[in-house]
Amino acid sequence: MRILVAEDLYLLRDGMVRLIEACGHEVVATASTGPETLQALLAFRPDVSVVDVRMPPNQTDEGLRAALAARREVPGLPILILSQHVEQLYARELLADGSGGVGYLLKESVFDADQFVDALERVAAGGTAMDPAVIAKLLSTGSPSRSLDRLTDREREVLALMAEGLSNQAVGRRLFLSESAVGKYTTSMFGKLGITDDEDTNRRVRAVLAYLNSTTSP
Repeated sequence: MRILVAEDLYLLRDGMVRLIEACGHEVVATASTGPETLQALLAFRPDVSVVDVRMPPNQTDEGLRAALAARREVPGLPILILSQHVEQLYARELLADGSGGVGYLLKESVFDADQFVDALERVAAGGTAMDPAVIAKLLSTGSPSRSLDRLTDREREVLALMAEGLSNQAVGRRLFLSESAVGKYTTSMFGKLGITDDEDTNRRVRAVLAYLNSTTSP
């Protein structure tokens, strides 16, 4: 994969570059400010980018706003936000276009290289990689949509784990269900949410984004 790393702290930025390259991927560019991030995203259009939220010049939300601006110019440009903070408003906007290729992880929740690279690969492939703590924060301020009202409690649990980017097999392990049982729940969810696309990956992404968008309405 061709990867961009946007992080203002030198040691963390350099560490991510070394980790990514050690895993066999190419870092095509790095950035340390919001404006540099936007410029690099548009110039290189990497397979996936790791972007911090708070970057110079103001150390507020420059990184995330640069990512949003780039996705407006290049719809579906894969972005993985890696931050210490949950910016609820911009997280909702990041998910709003429904095109997939998005992730939001908290730095404190990344425990090993495999977990990090797996999230990068999922986002690069057009999927989602959402930190459970981010989901919890969004849901705590949201209001459920009517479409989600049709889901059973178990279907909601399955969908919440799908939002983290887990496969059916991983969801099954987490909920002590067989993979076939999880498949039945997901098929039921797709029907209730009106998602009929034949390609399972696209259906999963659309279901997850519908779930997160609808539960983070102002």
